[in-house]
Amino acid sequence: MRAANPVYASLGTTIFETMSRLAAAHGAVNLGQGFPDDRGPDDVLEAAVVALRSGSNQYPPMRGLPALREAIAEHEQRFYRRAVDPATEVLVTSGATEALAACVLAWLEPGDEVVLFQPAYDAYAPLVRRAGATPRFVTLRPPHWSFEDDDLARAFGPRTKMVLLNNPLNPAGKVFSAAELDRLARFVERFDALAVCDEVYEHIVFDGGTHRPFASRPGMASRSLKIGSAGKTFSLTGWKVGMVVGPANLVDPVAKAHQFLTFTTPPNLQTAVAHGLRKDDAYFTGLATDMQRRRDRLAAGLRDAGLAVLPAGGAYFLNVDLRASGFDMSDDAFCRDLVERVGVAAIPLSAFYEEPRVDHVVRFCFAKQDAVLDAATQRLRERLRPAGG
Repeated sequence: MRAANPVYASLGTTIFETMSRLAAAHGAVNLGQGFPDDRGPDDVLEAAVVALRSGSNQYPPMRGLPALREAIAEHEQRFYRRAVDPATEVLVTSGATEALAACVLAWLEPGDEVVLFQPAYDAYAPLVRRAGATPRFVTLRPPHWSFEDDDLARAFGPRTKMVLLNNPLNPAGKVFSAAELDRLARFVERFDALAVCDEVYEHIVFDGGTHRPFASRPGMASRSLKIGSAGKTFSLTGWKVGMVVGPANLVDPVAKAHQFLTFTTPPNLQTAVAHGLRKDDAYFTGLATDMQRRRDRLAAGLRDAGLAVLPAGGAYFLNVDLRASGFDMSDDAFCRDLVERVGVAAIPLSAFYEEPRVDHVVRFCFAKQDAVLDAATQRLRERLRPAGG
């Protein structure tokens, strides 16, 4: 038997699977898994049920149901004053990761280079390498997770074809400033690159902030593909409904890749997401408010347990600086001890880095019910050694 493709054959079990297995084995409270434990909005669920029973369950159009593409275009105009043609500038995918894969496979060739910001969602680098391209990393470090021109200059080069930006950033909870986005935009334009913008947490931004689409920066509308996620916006991650928005000339190759990946997405879920995107403003502001409340609840509990909590401006995650908390051990060792001895599962941030790594930060997911957050912080207060102890 010949060898499997080395990009995937060389990958081990993900840290998420490892920690979830350990959590189950030790009866731990699992704050490692990055998804909400809510059921999602009742009216969106009901719309999916009605569409399943009364609508078509055969193949919908490859680019997505017209009703959903129209709702996505309306969403872009409503929130970002961005005019989008639903017929040519919107693509519906089976989740945001499929959208990423379609963008990468459509646009990259062997010899191309892609600028990635680490810590990075763990699918990015394998997808880039499977397309034959080479990732070039900009390393972000706590507590500010920022970058300067010199950092970009080391990553960009004559072979740079794509920049892959996640904003708000999983796992750091970083929301990039207008100045940071403009700094990146200048490099994208200078090197004639394409920007693939993973903006799945666009509606989960805290402290009165607002999401800034990268396509809104000067000169970037014609160079950007925006990826969104109904799973994140409606706390329905198992539905796997994603979307790509951008100029027709950028979306067309992505649609051709998509047709040979998943081809299409369940029509009843598309109908329900179209309904959800047309919900009133109170839903979207309420989502951010509720997630901010959970962030603050977990942050208070972590601090009570003696942990140094890093700022989080968006997404689902809080991070703890182990060195500032008095722990002289790697994040991986800390997480394994935490799940086995304390009974709480978290994720070492080093899992989101290649070299050079940051290995003294731990990620906790706060998109959980209050009782789950409280159970975790109670165990931490009772069983975790105090900082410096």
